Amino acid sequence: MDEDKTSGFTTREALFYHETIRPGKIEIIASKPMATQRDLSLAYSPGVAAPVEAIAEDPGTAAKYTARSNLVAVISNGTAILGLGNLGALASKPVMEGKAVLFKRFADVDSIDIEIDTEDPDKFIEAVALMEPSFGGINLEDIAAPECFIIEQALRERMNIPIMHDDQHGTAIIAAAGLINACHLTGRDMKDVRMVVNGAGASALACTALVKSLGVPHENVIVCDRSGPIYLGRNNVDQWKSAHAVETDARSLHEALKGADIFLGLSAAGALKPEWVEEMAEQPIIFAMANPTPEIMPDEAKAVRPDAIIATGRSDFPNQVNNVLGFPFIFRGALDVQATAINEEMKMAAARAIAELARERVPEEVAAAYGKNHQFGTDYIIPAPFDPRLMEVVSSAVARAAMDSGVALAPIEDFDAYQHDLKARLNPTTGALTRVYEEARSNPKRVVFAEAEEEVALRAAIQFRDFGYGTPVLVGRTEKVREKLIELAVDDPDNFEIQNSALSEHVPAMNEYLYARLQRKGYTERDVGRMVNQERNVFAALLVALGHGDAMISGLTRTFSQTVREVNRVLDPKPGALPFGVHMMIGKNHTTFLADTTINERPSAANLAHIAKETAVVARRMGHEPRVAFLSYSTFGNPSGRWLENIREAVAILDAEDPGFEYEGEMAPDAALNPKVMSLYPFSRLSGPANVLVMPGLQSANLSAKLLRELGGDATIGPMLIGVEKPVQIAPMTAIAPDVLTLAVLAAAGVVG
Repeated sequence: MDEDKTSGFTTREALFYHETIRPGKIEIIASKPMATQRDLSLAYSPGVAAPVEAIAEDPGTAAKYTARSNLVAVISNGTAILGLGNLGALASKPVMEGKAVLFKRFADVDSIDIEIDTEDPDKFIEAVALMEPSFGGINLEDIAAPECFIIEQALRERMNIPIMHDDQHGTAIIAAAGLINACHLTGRDMKDVRMVVNGAGASALACTALVKSLGVPHENVIVCDRSGPIYLGRNNVDQWKSAHAVETDARSLHEALKGADIFLGLSAAGALKPEWVEEMAEQPIIFAMANPTPEIMPDEAKAVRPDAIIATGRSDFPNQVNNVLGFPFIFRGALDVQATAINEEMKMAAARAIAELARERVPEEVAAAYGKNHQFGTDYIIPAPFDPRLMEVVSSAVARAAMDSGVALAPIEDFDAYQHDLKARLNPTTGALTRVYEEARSNPKRVVFAEAEEEVALRAAIQFRDFGYGTPVLVGRTEKVREKLIELAVDDPDNFEIQNSALSEHVPAMNEYLYARLQRKGYTERDVGRMVNQERNVFAALLVALGHGDAMISGLTRTFSQTVREVNRVLDPKPGALPFGVHMMIGKNHTTFLADTTINERPSAANLAHIAKETAVVARRMGHEPRVAFLSYSTFGNPSGRWLENIREAVAILDAEDPGFEYEGEMAPDAALNPKVMSLYPFSRLSGPANVLVMPGLQSANLSAKLLRELGGDATIGPMLIGVEKPVQIAPMTAIAPDVLTLAVLAAAGVVG
C-alpha cells in the first residue's frame, strides 16, 4: 500500500503518524492526584479498601467508585480488518486503538483496546464474557461473518452490559438514518418501498434487519449474495441469510432491481451497472457503500438517473455513511443510564435522531469547514461527521430509548440538565480544529516553509501536501532539500517545489521590492541583495509578499523575536492592527487563550483593548464564547499599585464600545478562573471562569505561557501570530512536526493571522 488514493496520504506518513511522539495512539492518565503519600494511600492501600467493601455489599456502587461506568472495551480477533481481511489479532491493534481514540474524541468515553488471539468463537466468547466486571460496555470490531453473529448473540445473552458489533449495527444505524431522509424527500412511505440489498455479510444483514424494524415489510426486501437473490427454498443458505429469504422469481441482481425503489450495497466495486439503475423506480435511492470503491460511482449513476439520491462510504462524495456518527454517542447514552443492553429500540432511536438532525439548519461552523452551505436535500441526507450537536441529540435519544424499553438501571430524571452536561463534556476546540483542517482541505493554499532543510519543517511540509491541505513551497538549497526528501522516503521528491535564493527567478523582483521599502531606513542595494540571498525568512516573506505563496511558516532555527524582525522588513501590520501573539492552551474540557505572549512589552490601554477584541475573535473561531479577564496582581484595586491604570482604562474603552463579549478586570488569576474565588466578587461581569486572559505585559505573558506549557499538562498551540498583513506563523524552536503542521494549516485556512 503506497498511497491511499481516497485520503491522499502515503504509507510512510501513516507509519510516521503512528510512530512519532510516542508509539501508538493511546495512553493511560490518572484522574486523581498522585503527588503525595496520602494520595497514594487513598488510591491504593489502605484507602482502596473502603470502595472495595462498598462494591462487595452493593455492586451498583461500582459506577460511583470506579471508571467502569465510562469504560468501553474495543475487542477484535483480527479476522476481518477493514478491507484487508484476516491478518490476525496483533495486526488489528492499530485499528482498535484508533476506535478507542474516536470514542474519546467524539463522546468522552474512555476506551481500551483488547485483541484476542483466537478464531474459535467459543474461546472468544468465554474470554470476553469473563471480563464483564471490568467494563461498562463492549464494542466488537472487525470479526468475520458468520462467527460475528454467533459471538454477539452469545455475549448479549450472557452479559448484562451493552454489547454492539459496530461493523454490523453502526453501519446499519447510519444507513437507516439516510434511508429515512431519502424516503422523506421522495415522498415514500417505508411500508411501501421495495428494497434490494447486495451483500449478505454482517453489515448488510444488520442493515436489512434494522430497516425492517423501521417499517419496511419483510416481503419487500430481496437480499442478494454472490449467488444471487436469497429466495425461499434456495440451497446452501445459512441460518442468518435464510432469515431474509423471500418468495421471488428474480434469480439475479439485475432482475431483482427492476422497479426497485432502493439499492443498498455492501458488496464489491462495480457490482451495480448503470443500465440496471435505469430500470429502477423514479427517484431511485442508491446506497453504494462498498469501500474504498463503491458499487457504482455517483457520477455514473447520475449520468443515467439524474433524479437519484446517492450515498457512499466515502468522504469525498455527498452523503457519507460514516459509523463515527453513531457508535460514540450510542455508547455514551447507554453508559449514562447504565443500560444492560443495546436493543433495537435504542438503535432505531439513534437512526431517527440522526435523520432528524440532518433536517435542521446546519451550524455555520460546519458549513464553513466543508466549504459549502449544507442544507437538507438530496446531497445532504446524513449530518456531517463533525456536527457538534450529535453528542447531545443522539446520546439523549439513546438514553431515553433505553429508559422507555426497560433496560436502564440508572434512569435520568432531568433531561435538560443531562443535555447541558453532554455539551459540557467535550472541549469545542477539538471540533473547531477539525473543521479548520477540513476548511484548509476544501480550499488548498500555497504555504512557504522557510526552513525546509530542517527535518521537522520538512516532515510537516510533506504531511501538509499528502493530507491535501495545499502545496508546500520549500525554501532551501535545492540539493540539500532534495537529499532530505529522499532520506524521508518520499517517492516523488522532484514533484516538490523548492525555492533556492541563489537560483530563484524571483530574486530581481524581490531586490527591487525590498529596496523600495528599506532605502530610506539606512539600507543600500548591496544590503538588500545580501538579505534576499542569505536570510531565509526575508526570502520566504518576499515569496508571500509578491504572491508566490499564500502564507508562511518559520521559527525552528531563529528565536521568535529575531524571526519577527526579519519578517517585518518585508511585511507590514494589517491596516489598523497591532501584531501580537496568542498561546492556546487546550485541556480535556477547557481551552484558555493567553495574549499578548510575544511582541508588545508594555501595551497601552488602547493596545490591551485591541488585544482583547482580536483574541476574542480567535476564541470564537475556535468554538468558544469569549469571557475576557484583564489579569493583574491586583483584584479590583486590592492591593493598590502603580501599574493598574492602563488596565482600568482598557476596560473603560470596552465599556464605551460594547464589544459583544463578556470582559472584566483588573483581576488576579484566581479571581478570573476559580469559581470559589469568583463568588467573593458577585458584581463581576463574568458569568463563568475566563477563557481569554489578557496579560498586563510581555514579561508576565511569556513566562506564564511557557510555564503552563512545561508544567500544566495541557496541549499548547502557538504562539499564534495575529495582525500581520499576510498570514505568517512562527513556531517555537522546540516544535515537532505536528506543531508546525497545525500552525501551517491555521495560516492556510486564515483562522489566525
